[in-house]
Amino acid sequence: RAFAILAYFWILFLVALIAAPNSKFAKYHANQGLILFIASIIAAVGCKILGFFPFINFLLLIIVPVLWGGWLVLAVLGVVNPAGGQCKPLPLIGHYQLIK
Repeated sequence: RAFAILAYFWILFLVALIAAPNSKFAKYHANQGLILFIASIIAAVGCKILGFFPFINFLLLIIVPVLWGGWLVLAVLGVVNPAGGQCKPLPLIGHYQLIK
């Protein structure tokens, strides 16, 4: 369970894959962590690109805290699931599967 919990903290999803390569539970949560990691990178890069436009830059003052708050909620939900021994997908992004 500890490795599955670590999977939701940025690049630490790799720990679950390396430490427990045969565990379906760890792989499931490593996949969820990878998707959350990729989504956060896409959001960060998108905000950087949109920050070059003056009016949108002003809107980012509102959008960025909402995005990071959403990431925090998903990360907490992600940690709660393996801590309880569950394999529930994360809302909005949990139905993607990159790690089989």
